[in-house]
Amino acid sequence: MEEIKHGMVGVNGIRMHIAEKGEGPVVLFLHGFPELWYTWRRQILALSSLGYRAIAPDLRGYGDTEAPSSISSYSCHHIVGDLVALINSLGVEQVFVVAHDWGAIIAWYLCLFCPEKVKAFVCLSVPFLPRNPNIKPVESMRALFGDDYCICRFQEPGKIEHRLPTEVLKNILANRKPGPSCFPEEKCFGIDPENRVTLPSWFSEQDLSFYATKFNQRGFTGALNYYRAMNLNWETTAAWTEVQVKVPVKFIVGELDMVYTTPGIKEYVHNGGFKKDVPLLEEIVVIEDAGHFINQERAEEINAHIYDFIKKF
Repeated sequence: MEEIKHGMVGVNGIRMHIAEKGEGPVVLFLHGFPELWYTWRRQILALSSLGYRAIAPDLRGYGDTEAPSSISSYSCHHIVGDLVALINSLGVEQVFVVAHDWGAIIAWYLCLFCPEKVKAFVCLSVPFLPRNPNIKPVESMRALFGDDYCICRFQEPGKIEHRLPTEVLKNILANRKPGPSCFPEEKCFGIDPENRVTLPSWFSEQDLSFYATKFNQRGFTGALNYYRAMNLNWETTAAWTEVQVKVPVKFIVGELDMVYTTPGIKEYVHNGGFKKDVPLLEEIVVIEDAGHFINQERAEEINAHIYDFIKKF
């Protein structure tokens, strides 16, 4: 890991930490919740060895990147603004994007707002979710899944930030339960003191320590503010309702992924809705017996999928 270089870049009024390695066309890796640039460590090493410049930032509010205090500072426009400024700072016109979880959501906005910046997009876990003009997203999720749904639980500032990073990270990373993530108020993040979870084989105690150290320093507020800005994103993207994403895309998901197994998602992905909204969707890959964090759980397989797609461009 010492081969990976680290630096700070001024973007959109904040200081952003980036990890990078290699020379060649840029591959921009965007992490999700509750992760860091570190989730891409195996991809950075693999793609840099294949002739690419692999770059993974800590997104706004995470790790060593600055974390503005207001929820409104975590809108999709702010995050995309950070990424466009980062791309411009690299002196390139276009990048390949590989993104997972919340990183994927932000990448879809990047493709929607600035398709000229994205050569091709490898999306992990979260398909494009078109804007429903009739209902705000948090209200929609509450109606479908109730107050115990994780995104509904995350809405109230200060309510769950006090949870210990080590326990939170263990529970989220070890979770392989299909379907929407719901938990009662007393077991937020699914933490049950009576039943301690063990780490999956692909995530070591050393990895956990790296994550926990960063979240102990920064806390979870910045990361949770992405969820708290969801309704704001809905309000400020009305002009993009029914606009198609016109970037070449490969979509990869684990068959046990909590997003993929949420009611309605499989039908959207496989029955034509996804292709209608993303006409340049070239491939859908469902990885058997894999969960949500596939870039770590199946690193070599994902590396091969990324390379097989982007080498065509």
